[in-house]
Amino acid sequence: MKAIAYTEPGGPDVLEVMELPDPVPGPGEVVIRVRAAAVSPTDTMRRVGMRDVAGAEPPYVVGMDAAGMIESIGSDTDTDLEIGDAVMAIVVPNGSHGAYSEKIAVPVESVARIPDGASLIEASTLPMNGLTARLALDKLNLPAGSTIAVTGAAGAFGGYSVQLAKADGHTVVADASEADEELVASLGADVVLRRGEGFAAAVREKFPEGVDGMIDGSVQLDEIVPAAKDGATIVTIRGDKGERERGVKFWSIVVSKYAKNPEELDTLRQQAEDGVVTLRVAEALPMDQAPEAHRRLEAGGVRGRIVLEF
Repeated sequence: MKAIAYTEPGGPDVLEVMELPDPVPGPGEVVIRVRAAAVSPTDTMRRVGMRDVAGAEPPYVVGMDAAGMIESIGSDTDTDLEIGDAVMAIVVPNGSHGAYSEKIAVPVESVARIPDGASLIEASTLPMNGLTARLALDKLNLPAGSTIAVTGAAGAFGGYSVQLAKADGHTVVADASEADEELVASLGADVVLRRGEGFAAAVREKFPEGVDGMIDGSVQLDEIVPAAKDGATIVTIRGDKGERERGVKFWSIVVSKYAKNPEELDTLRQQAEDGVVTLRVAEALPMDQAPEAHRRLEAGGVRGRIVLEF
């Protein structure tokens, strides 16, 4: 099979098309013939060596979102999926195991059918970011009617966080640049405030006691602590943790904890079908244009996901 891989960390141009052995499904696994793989910031971080897996050997393949067709099913696999079914999957990269591949073997618990009415390209944008947003809200564990602030709301993770928080019955205050205000409002945010240094102060103007919880999709960290209520939790995706002033706590999440959560992944499928979450594709590019996809993502301003077609 062909895959987009690299042997040494570096810039986008280290990504190249390589021939790698076809995967064979083990017990409890399926092999997906990948047709689409979403490009996410975690992919670019791995490419530069920021999230290497200890002991992994080159060539390295990144990518955490795949969509395609079931090609084979391993022994002792309890599933109602059949060969030929259109599916999406979350992938936990390790060495040459990553979603930027023509074929990928994954645990069946990491797979769900694609939403009705969605293309494989659209479906590939949902698993990793959708499950990360679900995990963030589960970690906050706030009762319906709470107030949650989301930073980076125009991004994929932030956008899903806004939509899932609204589906859970929360009031959502979100940040946005002037250009993104209409987009973020369309995702369902109740209050949209200008992103940047003044965001925390603006939140306090609207909610004098602070918000009940926060999801920090744009990694503003301590800059947003003043917006949180005393003792509130801020969920972050970049490893920061610990207590700050007034008992405000940071809680770092890792989506791999939800990588074998078929119920949540299937719920996301249903929510996409019902219009609760929006599948946003910025652009689809052929697999051999992976370096260009990474350059565009790192340049900033991408709304939705760039997707590689295989």
